[in-house]
Amino acid sequence: MKFSVRLVLFLVINFGVLSLGSLGMGEGPLSDWYTSLNQAPWTPPGWVFGAAWFTLMVCFSIYMALLWKSPVSNTVKWLFGLQILLNGIWNFAFFNQQEVLLALIIICSLLGVVTTLAVTQRSKVGLGSLFSLPYILWLIIACSLNAYIFLYN
Repeated sequence: MKFSVRLVLFLVINFGVLSLGSLGMGEGPLSDWYTSLNQAPWTPPGWVFGAAWFTLMVCFSIYMALLWKSPVSNTVKWLFGLQILLNGIWNFAFFNQQEVLLALIIICSLLGVVTTLAVTQRSKVGLGSLFSLPYILWLIIACSLNAYIFLYN
């Protein structure tokens, strides 16, 4: 399968998961519950989240398209599948169910999965591994924001 086909496939999957996740978050960051929370001083403005996730999913899709060549190891398949699951359920756990601790566990697990994928597959993608870095950095920030809300509310 050509790189361009793999890229389109991963863009559809990753943005599909984001769309499903957003459907499960109810009013999300506009809800009374969220706006009343004591949030971290480094919480970015709301528009940054959409721009960041768009950029991250494009970069991560490029990374996965570079990585996903035949044959694909079971490790890559499992880690990518787990990334999809964790990415998809965080919004529901945090915004819809208001389970801040569970959401923190999910987002930290997502960070662990994406980091493991990047580190263990580094030799297969070479400099293309840099496309996973924005996702990892954003997840570190997301973990810190979620942890702050857990600790101070």
